[in-house]
Amino acid sequence: MMRARRGRRGAVFVPLLGLSLAFSLLPIIWMTFTSLKTAHAVFGAPGRLLPPVWTLSAYHIVLGDGHFVVYFANSLFVNVGASIATVGLATLAGYSFSRLRMKGKQGVMLAILATQMFPSAVLLIALYVIFRRLGMLDSYASLILSYVTLGLPFSVWMMRGFADAVPVDIEEAAMIDGCGRLQLLWRVVVPLMLPGMIAVALFSFLVGWNDLIWALTLTTSPSMRLIPPGFVATYVGQFQTYWNQLMAGSVLVSLPTIIIFTLLQKYLVQGITSGAVKG
Repeated sequence: MMRARRGRRGAVFVPLLGLSLAFSLLPIIWMTFTSLKTAHAVFGAPGRLLPPVWTLSAYHIVLGDGHFVVYFANSLFVNVGASIATVGLATLAGYSFSRLRMKGKQGVMLAILATQMFPSAVLLIALYVIFRRLGMLDSYASLILSYVTLGLPFSVWMMRGFADAVPVDIEEAAMIDGCGRLQLLWRVVVPLMLPGMIAVALFSFLVGWNDLIWALTLTTSPSMRLIPPGFVATYVGQFQTYWNQLMAGSVLVSLPTIIIFTLLQKYLVQGITSGAVKG
């Protein structure tokens, strides 16, 4: 009886799951096939998925363009820097809110959470005014600080959950052995919170890697552009859009995130699950 019910459920859910997966992968498949078309083929047969002539010309053009290398290097530098800063600050803040006794701690946590209620455009206007007065526009510092601002509130809440999952008995035993608070954090707590730190780093990295509005607003010179605004400026013109080159560049910039998720998938899943359970 139970096997029959499971068989009927599988007959319903498996096709639905396959349909949902196909719907999710269709944009990626379309992007990949479009990058393998010529410029004429993109508009020659609208709605045709497979290219009539397979070519890597779009990839040769994109990789041969010096602007793509600049955009990629800028995005990598800015987002790696923002991820490192976010992980460091979120780890210290999350552990402090989890372990230290302070007045108004819950109110501060709610205030941090409340910052996520504001539209990002409102925060962008405020940060733009601040950076302009400080003379920091069109710089790496403004971009890194902006993405730290975007990712830090959620990351603090995540790291507090990971800190709550660390058994207090381990810390007490380490303190009995003579560990100070900072030494305890570095040698005992951080290794146990490493999966959570990796999850926060991935979250912070993707916040900036896929952003267009903030990078477009805070930078003006071509040498400071990140990937999204750089692609808009290079491949999207007033009268023509170079779709095959745009899709080829999109495929190339998607590879780092795919590689990172493939290599760190185990730690990401472990971090999410451990953060959901209190020790």
